[in-house]
Amino acid sequence: MPGVKGAGGVPPKRSSQRRRTNTPAAGEPQSAPGIEAIAPDADEDWHAVAKLWFESLKTSGQAHFYQASDWGIAYVLAESISRELNPQPLVVGSGDSASVEMVKMPMKGATLSAFLKGCTGLMVSEGDRRRAALELTAAKKQEKQPTAAVTSLASWKASMA
Repeated sequence: MPGVKGAGGVPPKRSSQRRRTNTPAAGEPQSAPGIEAIAPDADEDWHAVAKLWFESLKTSGQAHFYQASDWGIAYVLAESISRELNPQPLVVGSGDSASVEMVKMPMKGATLSAFLKGCTGLMVSEGDRRRAALELTAAKKQEKQPTAAVTSLASWKASMA
């Protein structure tokens, strides 16, 4: 879908790298009022990688824009990632000698692709955020500068006379 924000393709350049900035098209939403969503706690039983990913979302800049539904999607993704990375049951043998063992299995390509698609919807990577017209910048530390002396305009005018 060409021209649709969030569509695939090469992410747009950062605003500092663009030669010009166009004004937004009429009727294009720039912001929407939202309710401050509180991120749920990670499940203690999750795989360490799933916990790390979920907790990293909480400290990422795009989390400021997350609503409760976004946190719900992130929770489901983390749960799925955890189940996929934890050992899974595997039937060994057949017939009466069959047994079930818990085996660590590699993640399937289709599963990883589904997880990455979910991450795209949550604007996890910089390219995803730029495609969605959201650009995060690091806060610059402001040095405390001495305040300049204020000169009265009347005293300056009198000194010129």
